[in-house]
Amino acid sequence: MKEPAMKKTPKTLMTTLAILSLAACTRIETGEVGLRINFDKTTDATERLPGSFNQTLIGEIVTFKIQDVAVAVDNMTPLASDNSTVKDFDMTIVYNVNPTAVSELWTTKNKTFHGIADKGDDILLMQNYVALSARNAAYKVARSYESLKMADNRPAIEQQIRENIVKTLTEEKLADKITVSQVQVRAITPADVIVNSANELVRAQNELKTKEVEVQTAKKEAERIAALNANAGAIGYMNAMANLKIAEGVAEGKVHTIVVPYDFKGIVNAK
Repeated sequence: MKEPAMKKTPKTLMTTLAILSLAACTRIETGEVGLRINFDKTTDATERLPGSFNQTLIGEIVTFKIQDVAVAVDNMTPLASDNSTVKDFDMTIVYNVNPTAVSELWTTKNKTFHGIADKGDDILLMQNYVALSARNAAYKVARSYESLKMADNRPAIEQQIRENIVKTLTEEKLADKITVSQVQVRAITPADVIVNSANELVRAQNELKTKEVEVQTAKKEAERIAALNANAGAIGYMNAMANLKIAEGVAEGKVHTIVVPYDFKGIVNAK
């Protein structure tokens, strides 16, 4: 005998409610922290940690990415120490948020300080604030380097930018809430006029070196010719002395054979 349909209604209702309860839950993923926004729009101060399930049937759960948040700061044009404007300066900042500080940062800081993840609904706590601090630090640090020497000093520039950001966070009492783990300067492009001037300078220096070599070569050649001219008399004297020795040898009867050059124009008195 079948049970009346109305006796099955409570079981069906409970099953339906259970399914709805499971469906209306949000699980906090690794690298995230959640906060409950109550039905009256107030925020629960207790952070929901990774791995926890939180019902969203009443109210909602807002999730925040707190680990390895990347901030791209692009198209900057800082002024170098040589008063030239850098054509392009791009960098990326990576930072982490203290999980226990999520509620405080969300409820006490201006909402414009935060960003939204490109994919998903995660809020990037203090992303815009970190970007602004990084931009200010980059403009300050770049002023200490010549435009053409920035690329060679990239590691030092990255370190100094990070130190300036940390200093700003410390002054704003945020150093225990936000940790900057990495600063990467991706691109440094000097102004075109600076690059052209540098190329012209290299060309002029190469031409000067070429001319210096030519001058030195000419000097050496002149010295060689002068030395030959100075020694012309000495060569004649040595030839005359050689001829004298031959003549003395002939007179004394010590020389019986003389080799005469084919172009000899002198007179030989042979007895």
